[in-house]
Amino acid sequence: MAEGGRVAVYLDFDNIVISWYDRVHGRNAYGRDRQRIAENPAEPEIAERLSQAVIDVGAIIDYAASFGTLVLTRAYADWSSPVNAVYRSQLVARAVDLVQLFPAAAYAKNGADIRLAVDAVEDMFRLPDLTHVVIVAGDSDYVPLAQRCKRLGRFVVGVGVAGSTAKSLAAACDQFDAYDALPGVSVPTDKPQQKPDATASDTPVRQRRRSSKDPAADLLERALRLEHERTDADWMHSSVIKNLIKRMDPSFSEKGLGFKSFSDFIKAHPAIVEMNETDNIRLVRLVPDKR
Repeated sequence: MAEGGRVAVYLDFDNIVISWYDRVHGRNAYGRDRQRIAENPAEPEIAERLSQAVIDVGAIIDYAASFGTLVLTRAYADWSSPVNAVYRSQLVARAVDLVQLFPAAAYAKNGADIRLAVDAVEDMFRLPDLTHVVIVAGDSDYVPLAQRCKRLGRFVVGVGVAGSTAKSLAAACDQFDAYDALPGVSVPTDKPQQKPDATASDTPVRQRRRSSKDPAADLLERALRLEHERTDADWMHSSVIKNLIKRMDPSFSEKGLGFKSFSDFIKAHPAIVEMNETDNIRLVRLVPDKR
């Protein structure tokens, strides 16, 4: 996982949205709610269930950025569907290319799989400097794609929802991580709702997301967690963390936030990060109670 890698990211967005909905609300929950979601996603009960199963797009893209520079990022879905449409602005803001897939029919149930795989293989030949391929999905249909990318010399990373990912896909990747375990993702803490008519007020199923008043602090914490997990190192060079933050958010600027240097920015967040400046080398780490 070289820091100087060049990364291509492919998201089967329908797959990850449905899998996470089932992870939060119980097995086959999306299938039970599919018709109600399609007919009226604004219905209070359905809207609440959807809000409890929101995908953290930033967590996925930031994780991919920890492998190197994002050369291209594509998300495949029917973007006219209200369930997916709510993510469009977030994805566009992160420079994700939205690939439109028309509503699946019986003859095209694997449309996302085929389109994504064809694009990925084409990109391998069109962009020979790609070093990493990140596949965000859980379907075993992606096993041949992962194997082909490996044969073409790429490091293949898989991301899928725990409990909804085919073991064969995880085995076909060089590295596979659960979406649930990505830094910043809140996971279900109680038993999933089993009754279709249960509401969030009856049975809380997720930790409430931390409402941060300091997005830069959130960015710093996520970068520290990603680098710690990537290297398993306790102390990390501050320059490495800054470079990672810049890949996660190219608009980041400590000076734009009112700090003279990145070190000043670090020192302004003692609840998140510790700094060691011994021998003129600036090392940083997450504070112990954040790990």
